[in-house]
Amino acid sequence: MDDKPIKLKLLPFFRPEFFFTFTGKEHTMNVLIIEDEELAATTLQNMLVHINPKIQVLAVLGTVEAAVNWLQQHTADLLFMDIHLGDGESFQIFQQITVSSPVIFTTAYDQYTLKAFKNQGIDYLLKPFDEEDVRAALQKLSNIRKPGPVMPKQFIPDHEEVAHKIRNRFMVKAGKLIKTVPSEDVAYFMADDKYLFLVTKDDQHYIIEETIGSLEPKLDTAAFFRINRKFIIHINAIKEMYKLSRNRVRINLLYQPIDVEVVVSEERADAFKQWLNQ
Repeated sequence: MDDKPIKLKLLPFFRPEFFFTFTGKEHTMNVLIIEDEELAATTLQNMLVHINPKIQVLAVLGTVEAAVNWLQQHTADLLFMDIHLGDGESFQIFQQITVSSPVIFTTAYDQYTLKAFKNQGIDYLLKPFDEEDVRAALQKLSNIRKPGPVMPKQFIPDHEEVAHKIRNRFMVKAGKLIKTVPSEDVAYFMADDKYLFLVTKDDQHYIIEETIGSLEPKLDTAAFFRINRKFIIHINAIKEMYKLSRNRVRINLLYQPIDVEVVVSEERADAFKQWLNQ
C-alpha cells in the first residue's frame, strides 16, 4: 500500500444516533486511523461517526513511514493504531518520533497487550471488534482524560496490573442460588443478542452480566480464544476442527449450541492457528 491516505466511503447505519460526550460538552474530536486494511479502516470510521457525528477522521494511513511523516507535521486528539502495518509494526513509530496523543491499539493478535500500554495505549481492541467495543474504549478515554493530549503515567499499567486482570472464576446465578464457576470448568462463552452465556464442560448454561468485549481481556489467553464476534472458547472444549474456504476453521465443541455453526472468522484465523501451536 502506498503512503496516500485512503479515501473512505461511509456506510449507512439504521440505529438511532448516539451522541457521545467527552468533556461535558460536545466538541469536535480529531482522530487519526493508522490501518493498512481498507475495509477495516472504513468500518472503524463508520463506527466512530455513528457513535458521535462530531468525531472527525483526519486521515487514514497504512504504513509506519506514512504515519511518522504525518505525525511530524500534524496532531490528533486520538490515534487508532493497528499493530501490523504494510511496512512493519506500529511500535516502530514510537522509536522514530515522540507520540503524545493517546492511542487505542487494534489487532487480531493478543500477545502485544503490555507493549501497547507502554506506548501511550489506553485500550487494546482485538479484531473482530464491534461498535460496543469502540464505544467502551472512547468512554475509557473520557473517564481518564485531562486537558491536553498527554496521558498521565498512572494510567499506563505495568506487567503486574495487566496480570491481575485475569479472571479465575465467575459468579453465576441459578434462580436464587449463587455460585462460582472456575475458569477451567468453562467450555465457552456465547454472545446472543443482549446476553452473554457461560457454558460449562458439563453443559450447564448461565447468563453473566458482562459483554463479550469487556470479558475478553480478563481471560487467560493461553486457555481462551475469541474466534469471532459471538464466541470465546476454551482450548479443552474443542472436539474437532475442519478447514473451510478463505482460511476459516469450523469447530465442533463440547455441547455444541443447537443450530449454531461455530466458525473461526477469516480475520482471526491466523491468530487462532498460532494459539493452537502455543
